Amino acid sequence: MVKTLYNRSKCIRHGRYWLLIVLALVLLTGSREDNPEIRLLFVGDILLSRNVKEEIQSRKTFPWENLKSLFHSVDLVAGNLEGAVGNFQNRLNPAIESPVFNIDSADIPMLKEAGFKTITLENNHSLDLGVKGRENTIKALQNSQITPVYLDNSPKFFTLKDVVISLVTINIVLSRDSSSNKIPSVEIEQKMRLARSLSNIVIVSIHWGSELLEWPNREQRETAAWLVKNGADIIIGSHPHVIQKPELIDSKPVFFSLGNHLFDQKYPQTKEGLVADIRIQNGKFTCTGLLTHTKRNSFYPEITETLVYKFASIPYRKTLLQVNNYTLKPVSVTEGNNYKIILQAFQKDKKLWSTHPMSVISVNSCQFDGVNQYLFMLEKHYSSLDREMNVRPYVYSLDDKGLIARWRGSALAWPLIDARISPANNKILCALHRGDSFINPDKMCRKTRVEAYTWNGFGFNGISDSIVCKACEELYKK
Repeated sequence: MVKTLYNRSKCIRHGRYWLLIVLALVLLTGSREDNPEIRLLFVGDILLSRNVKEEIQSRKTFPWENLKSLFHSVDLVAGNLEGAVGNFQNRLNPAIESPVFNIDSADIPMLKEAGFKTITLENNHSLDLGVKGRENTIKALQNSQITPVYLDNSPKFFTLKDVVISLVTINIVLSRDSSSNKIPSVEIEQKMRLARSLSNIVIVSIHWGSELLEWPNREQRETAAWLVKNGADIIIGSHPHVIQKPELIDSKPVFFSLGNHLFDQKYPQTKEGLVADIRIQNGKFTCTGLLTHTKRNSFYPEITETLVYKFASIPYRKTLLQVNNYTLKPVSVTEGNNYKIILQAFQKDKKLWSTHPMSVISVNSCQFDGVNQYLFMLEKHYSSLDREMNVRPYVYSLDDKGLIARWRGSALAWPLIDARISPANNKILCALHRGDSFINPDKMCRKTRVEAYTWNGFGFNGISDSIVCKACEELYKK
């Protein structure tokens, strides 16, 4: 009897032992499944015209045959497409001698076949065929189920395995029409602010620098510092057509130039490229570089080395914008030529509601009255007051059914350029106005004025306090 009890006790102990092992394995497996790795690849400049087009036609082979399996194994592949869809005869400003990269629309599906899910269009060749050519490019990419990203639809939000990633694209190199984006500028600052408010990781793709220069110039370094200060977590650079060594700026990875990916330049340095390999897992991201090379008498890229550059893991923001007990997540949508955002409200993992598509410029939580949490948003709307599509401030509260408009302002006291909650006092609203007025509107007015406002429960009152006003003025000097 004693022996039987002993054996039973021994079996129970062994059973508990094996049960603990099984539970540990389940927990470990569950942990891996709950925190899957997200992998993003960014490549450099892509050309689908000129000698690249000739090689594709003559060899009748696929340019990405050596990279296709890699590209299709990751969550997102993005590249910078130089040129525009259309005919050479439709080039902008024919007197200009710079090259024109006209793309055959029939070649765009190759990008999809290669594994590209996103193509950035902010570069000095996207307007080679004018605005119509750029529109043709956007349409051709969309028809191939590729997401085009450009300044007007930035930030573009991607939710991958419950991590929200925003992509802002910028070009500071003069285009064929002599246009470029300006940094610093209110427009770019607003886009960076929106990206940071609504995403875990902000990636900036920027066209900059000097062609064939193997190190970043002063403008690149100053611009990178400004972008990081304004919320960039990772910067991906293009345009020099040669690799520029990546660095950390204020602890953020900056790939100054990825060089060429698929391009027809023949200098030895231009036949080398870099793939930015971004891996996201367990609240951190890691950036490494993969080297590519194009062989002699070819422009097709091949991976030659892995992990040529590697940065230590960097924590990212685990929480998104929260107002009271609601977490807000963005969804990017396009309505015709208008880029909009849908805000979704979650409590834990339960989605409670979604807004209609909104033309959002910026969004922040605030406590204007020092007690209640509100959502302060800048939206773009038409108003009969000034008969313009312009920036309008809105204040919302939230409940389980959606947004409740507490104030739908025209543009405060004067036509509005921007408005921000004071970082020194979240009860104060700092506004940058145009120098004209609603009585005598002049949207071409270059003068500006800065004003401070306080919330009165159903609207805003101007503040004359010199210290508060001075703080707002300093905010817009930066």
